[in-house]
Amino acid sequence: MKKFMKWVLVLVVTLSVGFLTGCADDENGPDAPKAQLITDAELADLGCYMDLHLHLDGSISVANYKKLAAISGIEVTQSDAELQNALQVPDDCKDLNEYLKRFDLPLTVLQTPESIEESVVLLADELKQLGYIYAEIRYAPQKHRNQGLTQREVIEATIRGAKRSAIPVRLILCCMRGDENHEENMETVELAGEYLGDEVAAIDLAGAEALYPTPNFTDLFQRAQTLGVPFTIHAGEADGPESVKAALACGTKRIGHGVRSKEDSDLVKRLAEEGITLECCPKSNLDTKIFAYIEEYPFRYYLEQGVHITINSDNMVVSNTNVIREFQRLNAAFQLTKEEVKTVLQNSVRASFASETLKATLLQKIDERLP
Repeated sequence: MKKFMKWVLVLVVTLSVGFLTGCADDENGPDAPKAQLITDAELADLGCYMDLHLHLDGSISVANYKKLAAISGIEVTQSDAELQNALQVPDDCKDLNEYLKRFDLPLTVLQTPESIEESVVLLADELKQLGYIYAEIRYAPQKHRNQGLTQREVIEATIRGAKRSAIPVRLILCCMRGDENHEENMETVELAGEYLGDEVAAIDLAGAEALYPTPNFTDLFQRAQTLGVPFTIHAGEADGPESVKAALACGTKRIGHGVRSKEDSDLVKRLAEEGITLECCPKSNLDTKIFAYIEEYPFRYYLEQGVHITINSDNMVVSNTNVIREFQRLNAAFQLTKEEVKTVLQNSVRASFASETLKATLLQKIDERLP
């Protein structure tokens, strides 16, 4: 039955795209240029990708885990298959709880200054090989203190890694939702203000948004604004549109995920009018059962409504994905045009925490690859 329903959804989407394309041709006249569709091969070879929502601990591959374990002095006794199972969710991932278990193992090798620094370098190397030209890597400094490091030492290690990275990398420091870590969260904000510069670019609030609502953390963002620290906030994923509204009330211009905003048409209109950017991560949302099929993903809906959406991986290893695969997944469902891909990539640049000079360089590279 599930397979049947999936094919029905594919058929409906395909017919809808054909109908809308036909309407557009009729409206613009027979001589109007038709939108050029993009192929998976072209997507694979594009070479101007970026990722604004990329968790460090969720993107440690088996090979890199073994390298970081060696740096950390940890003996690896599991086979590669066992490691893969511990790091990556299966295709039939049941829910968010099963998903979150995949972060336990990588964190064990991210507890020393040397391994933390090297993890950023290794991830950036992978991204360059995939054709990325920019990335924002996020992590929670308080999650890397199990062996006695201070948050300051953790941050300094990632800065050293970012400085050695093969592509431009900016760091987003995550505060974590909870009811017993307010002091640690505020320390993260203060340190973000102190280290704000070429590498440290912003803060984030991650964790169980339904259990620990965003209004509980308003003071963190008030302090960030005082310090001049930009921020993004996870919202509209496990929780609904109200969580997005709460994040907007804190003053954010970027929403981590935000896909459930569609449940409130007035909110969608507001997102478009205020130029709020959604950091969309399709495969992750499928893994955690926000959507059952990619055909349900509101990708084209948000584009049509004028919402600034971006496409990101969230956790490259946990979800077995990258930005190329994300675009290819969307292409299989929606038949993307080159103009749509270019718009989304440009959205990423403009919403990024990069300097204006770097943004200009990134936009030029996109123009060269998608004229």
